Amino acid sequence: MGRRIVPLTLDNLADLPGPCRSCVFWELDPVSGRAAVEAGKSEAEKEGWISAVLLEWGSCGRIAYVDEQPAGFVLYAPPAYVPRSQSFPTSPVSPDAVQLMISRVLPPFQGQGLGRVLVQATAKDLLRREVRAIEAIGVTGASGKERPSCLLPAEHLLAVGFKTVRPHHRYPRLRLEARNTLSWRRPAALERLLGGAPKEPALRPF
Repeated sequence: MGRRIVPLTLDNLADLPGPCRSCVFWELDPVSGRAAVEAGKSEAEKEGWISAVLLEWGSCGRIAYVDEQPAGFVLYAPPAYVPRSQSFPTSPVSPDAVQLMISRVLPPFQGQGLGRVLVQATAKDLLRREVRAIEAIGVTGASGKERPSCLLPAEHLLAVGFKTVRPHHRYPRLRLEARNTLSWRRPAALERLLGGAPKEPALRPF
């Protein structure tokens, strides 16, 4: 079974799930984001944001493929590129960290540990760039329509190795030291999904 994890670029942006291709929840401040959605320009704004981050900072995401089918993705950037984060009571993200904005695993591939592998791929990319940690603003105490789709559940972040650094009853900030992921092993279920090969997912240079 073919599998690979590659950097997110403008060339493969179309492989993100439909709603995620035009979501600018994190990329714009609340007022600009609402205006972009109302004007039908959110997809163009998303593309422009990714283009700017790639040019100014470098790789800002990863996409996982299984048998050439998109299976999941992760998006991250320094806090200076994530204006929406300033709207949360547990901001700002620490200056030595990059913010994990969003991570998604598509339904056919959920429950196999792929979300953890995407976090590990993110950490490896950041370590090469001398970034110490990943931080994320999670959400707790909400479900269904009450939970913003672009916020990661705090319980998911805890499950993949993050620790709470600024508690909050609704929007805690969590942190993962990038080096802590180096010793992670993929779960047996994911090995079966990916065909049982022992080598790490292929990471292409950005």
